[in-house]
Amino acid sequence: MEMLTRPVSGCITIIIAAFTLLVANGAQAERFELGASADEADAVIGCLYPMTGRSATYGRDSIVGIQIALDDLAAETKAGLTPPKLRVIADDPRSKASYAVRLAQDFVAKDNARFFCGIVSSGVAHAVSDLARQEKIIMVGTDHASSRLSIEAGHDYYFRVTNDSWTSMAAGARYLRDLQKETGWKRLAFVGPDYDYGHVSWTDLQLALDGLGVEYETVSALWPKLYEPDYSIYINALQSAKPDVVVTALWGGDFIAFIKQASTTRFFETTRLANFDTGANYDVMMALGDQPYPGLILSARHHNNWPETGRNKRFVAQFHDLTGRYPTYAAEGAYTGVIAIARAIEKAGGADDDRALIKALEGLQLALPEDPPGFASYIDPDTHQIVQAQAVGTVVHNEDFPPSKLMVGNWAIYDAEDLKPSKEMVKRRRDAVAGGSEAVPPPTP
Repeated sequence: MEMLTRPVSGCITIIIAAFTLLVANGAQAERFELGASADEADAVIGCLYPMTGRSATYGRDSIVGIQIALDDLAAETKAGLTPPKLRVIADDPRSKASYAVRLAQDFVAKDNARFFCGIVSSGVAHAVSDLARQEKIIMVGTDHASSRLSIEAGHDYYFRVTNDSWTSMAAGARYLRDLQKETGWKRLAFVGPDYDYGHVSWTDLQLALDGLGVEYETVSALWPKLYEPDYSIYINALQSAKPDVVVTALWGGDFIAFIKQASTTRFFETTRLANFDTGANYDVMMALGDQPYPGLILSARHHNNWPETGRNKRFVAQFHDLTGRYPTYAAEGAYTGVIAIARAIEKAGGADDDRALIKALEGLQLALPEDPPGFASYIDPDTHQIVQAQAVGTVVHNEDFPPSKLMVGNWAIYDAEDLKPSKEMVKRRRDAVAGGSEAVPPPTP
Protein backbone atom coordinates (compact mmCIF):
# COMPACT_ATOMS: atom_id res chain seq x y z
CA MET A 1 0.00 0.00 0.00
CA GLU A 2 1.26 3.48 -0.86
CA MET A 3 1.81 5.53 2.30
CA LEU A 4 -0.04 8.85 2.61
CA THR A 5 2.84 11.12 3.39
CA ARG A 6 2.32 14.34 1.45
CA PRO A 7 1.77 17.57 3.42
CA VAL A 8 -1.93 18.42 3.35
CA SER A 9 -2.45 21.78 5.05
CA GLY A 10 -5.83 23.00 3.83
CA CYS A 11 -6.64 19.56 2.38
CA ILE A 12 -7.90 17.63 5.37
CA THR A 13 -10.85 16.28 3.38
CA ILE A 14 -8.35 14.33 1.25
CA ILE A 15 -6.85 12.78 4.37
CA ILE A 16 -10.23 11.89 5.84
CA ALA A 17 -11.49 10.41 2.57
CA ALA A 18 -8.37 8.30 2.28
CA PHE A 19 -8.61 7.27 5.92
CA THR A 20 -12.25 6.25 5.53
CA LEU A 21 -11.43 4.21 2.42
CA LEU A 22 -8.59 2.41 4.19
CA VAL A 23 -10.72 1.52 7.18
CA ALA A 24 -13.63 0.40 4.99
CA ASN A 25 -11.29 -1.91 3.11
CA GLY A 26 -9.81 -3.31 6.32
CA ALA A 27 -6.35 -2.01 5.40
CA GLN A 28 -3.78 -0.67 7.83
CA ALA A 29 -3.78 3.12 7.64
CA GLU A 30 -0.14 4.16 7.71
CA ARG A 31 1.11 7.64 8.53
CA PHE A 32 -0.20 11.09 7.80
CA GLU A 33 1.74 14.34 7.44
CA LEU A 34 0.20 17.75 7.95
CA GLY A 35 1.37 21.35 8.03
CA ALA A 36 4.70 22.72 6.84
CA SER A 37 7.15 20.80 4.68
CA ALA A 38 10.31 19.37 6.21
CA ASP A 39 12.33 22.25 4.74
CA GLU A 40 10.00 25.00 6.00
CA ALA A 41 9.09 23.69 9.44
CA ASP A 42 10.32 25.39 12.60
CA ALA A 43 9.59 22.15 14.51
CA VAL A 44 8.39 18.61 13.84
CA ILE A 45 5.82 16.91 16.08
CA GLY A 46 5.50 13.12 16.03
CA CYS A 47 2.01 11.96 17.08
CA LEU A 48 0.72 8.47 17.84
CA TYR A 49 -2.99 7.80 17.37
CA PRO A 50 -5.05 4.68 16.57
CA MET A 51 -6.09 4.53 12.93
CA THR A 52 -7.89 1.17 12.86
CA GLY A 53 -9.96 -0.98 15.19
CA ARG A 54 -12.40 -0.09 17.94
CA SER A 55 -10.66 3.14 18.87
CA ALA A 56 -10.01 4.39 15.31
CA THR A 57 -12.50 7.23 15.79
CA TYR A 58 -10.07 8.78 18.26
CA GLY A 59 -7.27 8.83 15.69
CA ARG A 60 -9.51 10.10 12.92
CA ASP A 61 -10.87 12.95 15.04
CA SER A 62 -7.44 13.79 16.44
CA ILE A 63 -6.09 14.35 12.93
CA VAL A 64 -8.94 16.78 12.23
CA GLY A 65 -8.28 18.56 15.53
CA ILE A 66 -4.63 18.93 14.55
CA GLN A 67 -5.63 20.39 11.19
CA ILE A 68 -7.92 22.93 12.89
CA ALA A 69 -5.00 24.00 15.10
CA LEU A 70 -2.75 24.38 12.06
CA ASP A 71 -5.45 26.37 10.29
CA ASP A 72 -5.80 28.67 13.31
CA LEU A 73 -2.04 29.21 13.36
CA ALA A 74 -2.07 29.92 9.61
CA ALA A 75 -4.82 32.50 10.17
CA GLU A 76 -2.57 34.22 12.71
CA THR A 77 0.17 34.42 10.08
CA LYS A 78 -2.24 36.05 7.63
CA ALA A 79 -3.16 38.54 10.35
CA GLY A 80 0.47 39.60 10.64
CA LEU A 81 1.50 37.48 13.63
CA THR A 82 4.42 35.05 13.55
CA PRO A 83 3.44 31.68 15.03
CA PRO A 84 5.88 28.83 14.39
CA LYS A 85 5.52 26.72 11.26
CA LEU A 86 4.79 23.20 12.44
CA ARG A 87 5.08 19.87 10.68
CA VAL A 88 2.93 17.16 12.27
CA ILE A 89 3.38 13.45 11.56
CA ALA A 90 0.83 10.94 12.85
CA ASP A 91 1.16 7.17 12.86
CA ASP A 92 -0.69 4.22 14.42
CA PRO A 93 0.94 2.49 17.44
CA ARG A 94 -1.54 -0.42 17.10
CA SER A 95 -2.08 -0.34 20.90
CA LYS A 96 1.35 -1.94 21.37
CA ALA A 97 3.95 -0.30 23.60
CA SER A 98 6.98 -1.79 21.85
CA TYR A 99 5.72 -0.77 18.42
CA ALA A 100 4.88 2.74 19.66
CA VAL A 101 8.41 3.16 21.01
CA ARG A 102 9.85 2.09 17.67
CA LEU A 103 7.69 4.63 15.82
CA ALA A 104 8.67 7.35 18.28
CA GLN A 105 12.35 6.50 17.81
CA ASP A 106 11.86 6.82 14.05
CA PHE A 107 10.20 10.22 14.53
CA VAL A 108 13.41 11.41 16.17
CA ALA A 109 15.97 9.64 13.98
CA LYS A 110 14.31 10.00 10.58
CA ASP A 111 12.04 13.03 10.92
CA ASN A 112 14.00 15.14 13.42
CA ALA A 113 10.99 15.40 15.73
CA ARG A 114 11.36 17.80 18.66
CA PHE A 115 8.06 16.78 20.28
CA PHE A 116 5.88 13.70 20.80
CA CYS A 117 2.11 14.03 21.12
CA GLY A 118 -1.11 12.05 21.38
CA ILE A 119 -1.51 8.41 22.50
CA VAL A 120 -4.84 6.91 23.61
CA SER A 121 -3.66 3.96 25.72
CA SER A 122 -2.11 4.84 29.08
CA GLY A 123 -0.05 1.66 28.97
CA VAL A 124 1.47 2.73 25.63
CA ALA A 125 1.93 6.28 26.95
CA HIS A 126 4.09 5.03 29.84
CA ALA A 127 6.52 3.41 27.41
CA VAL A 128 6.76 6.47 25.16
CA SER A 129 7.07 8.76 28.19
CA ASP A 130 10.08 6.74 29.34
CA LEU A 131 11.61 7.17 25.89
CA ALA A 132 10.88 10.92 25.96
CA ARG A 133 12.77 11.22 29.23
CA GLN A 134 15.74 9.23 27.89
CA GLU A 135 15.93 11.13 24.60
CA LYS A 136 15.08 14.54 26.13
CA ILE A 137 12.10 14.97 23.81
CA ILE A 138 9.09 16.86 25.15
CA MET A 139 5.95 14.70 25.15
CA VAL A 140 2.53 16.35 25.17
CA GLY A 141 -0.21 13.85 26.05
CA THR A 142 -3.55 14.68 24.45
CA ASP A 143 -5.73 11.66 25.20
CA HIS A 144 -4.51 8.95 27.61
CA ALA A 145 -5.56 9.77 31.16
CA SER A 146 -3.85 7.74 33.90
CA SER A 147 -2.90 10.22 36.62
CA ARG A 148 0.13 8.05 37.37
CA LEU A 149 1.84 9.56 34.31
CA SER A 150 1.96 13.03 35.85
CA ILE A 151 2.17 12.03 39.54
CA GLU A 152 4.18 8.86 40.24
CA ALA A 153 5.86 8.70 36.83
CA GLY A 154 6.03 12.42 36.14
CA HIS A 155 9.25 13.94 34.80
CA ASP A 156 10.50 17.17 33.23
CA TYR A 157 9.73 16.16 29.65
CA TYR A 158 6.15 14.91 30.13
CA PHE A 159 3.06 17.17 29.94
CA ARG A 160 -0.65 16.42 29.59
CA VAL A 161 -3.23 18.83 28.10
CA THR A 162 -6.55 17.05 28.75
CA ASN A 163 -8.33 16.01 31.92
CA ASP A 164 -6.66 13.04 33.59
CA SER A 165 -8.26 10.35 35.73
CA TRP A 166 -7.72 12.40 38.89
CA THR A 167 -9.51 15.47 37.49
CA SER A 168 -12.45 13.44 36.22
CA MET A 169 -12.77 11.34 39.37
CA ALA A 170 -12.47 14.43 41.59
CA ALA A 171 -15.43 15.90 39.70
CA GLY A 172 -17.23 12.55 39.90
CA ALA A 173 -16.68 12.30 43.65
CA ARG A 174 -18.27 15.71 44.12
CA TYR A 175 -21.23 14.68 42.00
CA LEU A 176 -21.63 11.47 44.01
CA ARG A 177 -21.36 13.41 47.29
CA ASP A 178 -24.20 15.68 46.22
CA LEU A 179 -26.22 12.75 44.86
CA GLN A 180 -25.88 10.97 48.20
CA LYS A 181 -27.40 13.97 49.96
CA GLU A 182 -30.33 13.68 47.55
CA THR A 183 -30.85 9.91 47.40
CA GLY A 184 -28.95 8.40 50.32
CA TRP A 185 -27.06 5.93 48.12
CA LYS A 186 -24.50 3.76 49.97
CA ARG A 187 -23.50 0.75 47.86
CA LEU A 188 -20.83 1.44 45.22
CA ALA A 189 -19.35 -0.81 42.51
CA PHE A 190 -16.66 -0.18 39.92
CA VAL A 191 -15.93 -1.76 36.54
CA GLY A 192 -12.89 -0.74 34.52
CA PRO A 193 -10.47 -2.09 31.93
CA ASP A 194 -7.73 -4.28 33.38
CA TYR A 195 -4.77 -2.02 32.65
CA ASP A 196 -3.21 1.10 34.10
CA TYR A 197 -5.98 3.57 33.28
CA GLY A 198 -8.73 1.40 34.78
CA HIS A 199 -6.91 0.66 38.03
CA VAL A 200 -5.72 4.23 38.52
CA SER A 201 -9.24 5.58 37.88
CA TRP A 202 -10.62 3.40 40.69
CA THR A 203 -7.83 4.47 43.05
CA ASP A 204 -8.39 8.13 42.17
CA LEU A 205 -12.13 7.85 42.79
CA GLN A 206 -11.64 6.24 46.20
CA LEU A 207 -9.07 8.87 47.21
CA ALA A 208 -11.36 11.66 46.07
CA LEU A 209 -14.42 10.26 47.86
CA ASP A 210 -12.44 9.70 51.05
CA GLY A 211 -11.05 13.22 50.85
CA LEU A 212 -14.60 14.59 50.75
CA GLY A 213 -15.68 12.44 53.68
CA VAL A 214 -18.23 10.45 51.65
CA GLU A 215 -19.25 7.24 53.43
CA TYR A 216 -19.96 4.27 51.18
CA GLU A 217 -19.61 0.48 50.91
CA THR A 218 -17.67 -1.06 48.03
CA VAL A 219 -19.66 -4.10 46.90
CA SER A 220 -17.70 -5.03 43.76
CA ALA A 221 -14.67 -4.07 41.62
CA LEU A 222 -14.46 -5.83 38.25
CA TRP A 223 -11.72 -5.84 35.60
CA PRO A 224 -12.65 -6.95 32.07
CA LYS A 225 -9.85 -6.91 29.50
CA LEU A 226 -9.53 -4.00 27.07
CA TYR A 227 -11.75 -4.51 23.99
CA GLU A 228 -13.74 -7.25 25.76
CA PRO A 229 -16.50 -8.44 23.38
CA ASP A 230 -18.86 -9.97 25.97
CA TYR A 231 -19.68 -8.20 29.26
CA SER A 232 -22.48 -10.54 30.34
CA ILE A 233 -20.60 -12.13 33.25
CA TYR A 234 -19.65 -8.67 34.57
CA ILE A 235 -23.19 -7.35 34.20
CA ASN A 236 -24.56 -10.41 36.01
CA ALA A 237 -21.99 -10.02 38.78
CA LEU A 238 -22.92 -6.37 39.23
CA GLN A 239 -26.61 -7.18 39.41
CA SER A 240 -25.89 -9.83 42.03
CA ALA A 241 -23.89 -7.31 44.11
CA LYS A 242 -26.88 -4.93 44.15
CA PRO A 243 -25.00 -1.61 44.03
CA ASP A 244 -26.83 1.69 44.18
CA VAL A 245 -24.24 3.24 41.85
CA VAL A 246 -21.81 1.66 39.38
CA VAL A 247 -18.90 3.82 38.27
CA THR A 248 -17.07 2.71 35.14
CA ALA A 249 -13.82 3.62 33.41
CA LEU A 250 -14.73 1.69 30.25
CA TRP A 251 -14.32 3.95 27.24
CA GLY A 252 -15.13 4.22 23.55
CA GLY A 253 -16.50 1.08 21.94
CA ASP A 254 -16.07 -0.84 25.20
CA PHE A 255 -18.39 1.52 27.08
CA ILE A 256 -20.92 1.47 24.24
CA ALA A 257 -20.85 -2.34 24.16
CA PHE A 258 -21.35 -2.49 27.94
CA ILE A 259 -24.39 -0.18 27.76
CA LYS A 260 -25.95 -2.07 24.87
CA GLN A 261 -25.50 -5.43 26.60
CA ALA A 262 -26.70 -4.11 29.96
CA SER A 263 -29.84 -2.71 28.31
CA THR A 264 -31.00 -6.24 27.50
CA THR A 265 -31.25 -6.92 31.27
CA ARG A 266 -32.87 -5.11 34.21
CA PHE A 267 -29.56 -3.38 34.97
CA PHE A 268 -30.80 0.16 34.35
CA GLU A 269 -33.94 -0.47 36.40
CA THR A 270 -31.94 -1.18 39.54
CA THR A 271 -28.81 0.97 39.52
CA ARG A 272 -27.27 4.20 38.29
CA LEU A 273 -24.31 3.99 35.90
CA ALA A 274 -21.71 6.79 35.98
CA ASN A 275 -18.82 7.45 33.62
CA PHE A 276 -17.06 10.66 34.65
CA ASP A 277 -14.18 10.69 32.16
CA THR A 278 -15.30 9.46 28.73
CA GLY A 279 -19.01 8.67 29.02
CA ALA A 280 -20.39 11.82 27.37
CA ASN A 281 -18.26 11.45 24.26
CA TYR A 282 -20.17 12.13 21.06
CA ASP A 283 -19.78 8.55 19.80
CA VAL A 284 -21.62 7.40 22.93
CA MET A 285 -24.40 9.94 22.36
CA MET A 286 -24.95 8.62 18.83
CA ALA A 287 -24.94 5.01 20.02
CA LEU A 288 -27.66 5.63 22.61
CA GLY A 289 -30.32 6.15 19.93
CA ASP A 290 -33.32 8.30 20.85
CA GLN A 291 -34.22 7.00 24.33
CA PRO A 292 -31.93 7.87 27.26
CA TYR A 293 -31.34 4.95 29.59
CA PRO A 294 -32.46 5.85 33.11
CA GLY A 295 -29.79 6.59 35.69
CA LEU A 296 -26.91 7.47 33.34
CA ILE A 297 -24.48 10.06 34.77
CA LEU A 298 -21.90 11.20 32.25
CA SER A 299 -19.04 13.57 31.53
CA ALA A 300 -16.18 13.84 29.04
CA ARG A 301 -13.04 15.86 28.36
CA HIS A 302 -14.86 18.06 25.85
CA HIS A 303 -18.55 18.58 25.11
CA ASN A 304 -20.02 19.88 21.88
CA ASN A 305 -22.83 21.62 23.80
CA TRP A 306 -20.91 22.93 26.82
CA PRO A 307 -19.78 25.56 27.46
CA GLU A 308 -21.97 27.63 25.17
CA THR A 309 -19.19 30.06 24.35
CA GLY A 310 -18.20 31.54 21.01
CA ARG A 311 -14.86 29.72 21.17
CA ASN A 312 -16.45 26.29 21.66
CA LYS A 313 -19.15 26.88 19.05
CA ARG A 314 -16.49 27.97 16.57
CA PHE A 315 -14.35 24.86 17.18
CA VAL A 316 -17.33 22.51 16.76
CA ALA A 317 -18.39 24.37 13.60
CA GLN A 318 -14.86 24.19 12.15
CA PHE A 319 -14.80 20.44 12.73
CA HIS A 320 -18.23 20.02 11.16
CA ASP A 321 -17.30 22.17 8.15
CA LEU A 322 -14.25 19.98 7.49
CA THR A 323 -15.90 16.59 7.99
CA GLY A 324 -19.68 16.89 7.88
CA ARG A 325 -19.95 15.38 11.37
CA TYR A 326 -19.44 16.36 15.00
CA PRO A 327 -16.29 15.72 17.05
CA THR A 328 -15.49 13.33 19.85
CA TYR A 329 -13.41 14.80 22.66
CA ALA A 330 -10.22 13.46 21.04
CA ALA A 331 -10.35 16.28 18.49
CA GLU A 332 -10.19 19.06 21.05
CA GLY A 333 -7.41 17.27 22.91
CA ALA A 334 -5.25 17.02 19.78
CA TYR A 335 -6.05 20.64 18.92
CA THR A 336 -4.90 21.68 22.39
CA GLY A 337 -1.66 19.71 22.08
CA VAL A 338 -0.60 21.49 18.88
CA ILE A 339 -1.61 24.93 20.18
CA ALA A 340 0.28 24.32 23.44
CA ILE A 341 3.44 23.37 21.54
CA ALA A 342 3.13 26.44 19.30
CA ARG A 343 2.71 28.77 22.29
CA ALA A 344 5.65 27.18 24.09
CA ILE A 345 7.89 27.68 21.05
CA GLU A 346 6.81 31.32 20.86
CA LYS A 347 7.45 31.85 24.56
CA ALA A 348 10.83 30.05 24.47
CA GLY A 349 11.97 31.94 21.39
CA GLY A 350 12.44 28.79 19.33
CA ALA A 351 12.29 24.99 19.40
CA ASP A 352 15.94 24.14 20.00
CA ASP A 353 16.33 24.71 23.77
CA ASP A 354 14.47 21.96 25.63
CA ARG A 355 14.98 23.59 29.03
CA ALA A 356 13.50 26.86 27.75
CA LEU A 357 10.56 24.93 26.26
CA ILE A 358 9.92 23.13 29.54
CA LYS A 359 9.96 26.43 31.41
CA ALA A 360 7.58 27.90 28.82
CA LEU A 361 5.11 25.01 29.20
CA GLU A 362 5.13 25.14 32.99
CA GLY A 363 2.32 27.49 33.96
CA LEU A 364 1.35 28.11 30.32
CA GLN A 365 -2.18 29.54 29.98
CA LEU A 366 -4.36 28.40 27.09
CA ALA A 367 -7.82 29.77 26.30
CA LEU A 368 -9.53 26.63 24.96
CA PRO A 369 -12.91 25.59 23.53
CA GLU A 370 -13.74 23.67 26.72
CA ASP A 371 -13.08 26.61 29.06
CA PRO A 372 -16.16 28.23 30.67
CA PRO A 373 -16.46 32.03 30.62
CA GLY A 374 -13.90 33.81 32.77
CA PHE A 375 -11.44 30.89 32.99
CA ALA A 376 -8.40 29.85 30.96
CA SER A 377 -6.81 26.43 31.30
CA TYR A 378 -3.21 26.35 32.50
CA ILE A 379 -0.50 23.76 33.01
CA ASP A 380 0.37 23.08 36.65
CA PRO A 381 4.14 23.61 37.01
CA ASP A 382 4.43 20.82 39.60
CA THR A 383 2.59 17.94 37.91
CA HIS A 384 2.68 19.20 34.28
CA GLN A 385 -1.04 18.37 34.17
CA ILE A 386 -3.46 20.88 32.67
CA VAL A 387 -5.92 22.40 35.14
CA GLN A 388 -9.48 22.57 33.82
CA ALA A 389 -13.08 22.86 34.92
CA GLN A 390 -15.44 19.93 34.41
CA ALA A 391 -19.16 19.53 33.78
CA VAL A 392 -21.10 16.39 34.78
CA GLY A 393 -24.72 15.75 33.85
CA THR A 394 -27.46 13.39 32.74
CA VAL A 395 -28.77 12.44 29.29
CA VAL A 396 -31.47 14.64 27.74
CA HIS A 397 -33.13 14.94 24.34
CA ASN A 398 -31.17 17.31 22.11
CA GLU A 399 -31.17 17.17 18.30
CA ASP A 400 -28.81 20.10 17.70
CA PHE A 401 -25.96 17.73 16.76
CA PRO A 402 -27.40 15.17 14.33
CA PRO A 403 -27.48 12.28 13.86
CA SER A 404 -27.41 12.12 17.67
CA LYS A 405 -30.79 12.76 19.27
CA LEU A 406 -29.38 12.91 22.79
CA MET A 407 -26.75 14.96 24.58
CA VAL A 408 -25.78 15.53 28.18
CA GLY A 409 -27.54 18.31 30.08
CA ASN A 410 -28.65 19.18 33.62
CA TRP A 411 -25.07 20.23 34.22
CA ALA A 412 -23.24 20.31 37.53
CA ILE A 413 -20.13 22.47 37.02
CA TYR A 414 -16.99 21.97 39.10
CA ASP A 415 -14.32 24.63 39.45
CA ALA A 416 -10.90 23.82 38.07
CA GLU A 417 -9.01 24.77 41.22
CA ASP A 418 -11.14 22.39 43.30
CA LEU A 419 -10.21 19.50 41.00
CA LYS A 420 -6.43 19.87 41.29
CA PRO A 421 -4.74 17.14 43.33
CA SER A 422 -3.44 18.54 46.60
CA LYS A 423 0.31 19.00 46.97
CA GLU A 424 0.13 16.64 49.95
CA MET A 425 -1.50 13.87 47.92
CA VAL A 426 0.97 14.28 45.06
CA LYS A 427 3.90 14.13 47.48
CA ARG A 428 2.48 11.09 49.27
CA ARG A 429 2.06 9.15 46.03
CA ARG A 430 5.49 10.11 44.75
CA ASP A 431 7.10 9.26 48.07
CA ALA A 432 5.39 5.85 48.04
CA VAL A 433 7.09 5.03 44.74
CA ALA A 434 10.42 6.43 45.90
CA GLY A 435 10.15 4.29 49.01
CA GLY A 436 9.62 1.12 47.01
CA SER A 437 5.85 0.75 47.37
CA GLU A 438 3.15 1.46 44.82
CA ALA A 439 0.20 3.80 45.45
CA VAL A 440 -1.53 2.21 42.44
CA PRO A 441 -0.81 -1.00 40.48
CA PRO A 442 1.95 -0.85 37.84
CA PRO A 443 0.92 -0.54 34.18
CA THR A 444 0.16 -3.67 32.21
CA PRO A 445 2.72 -4.10 29.39
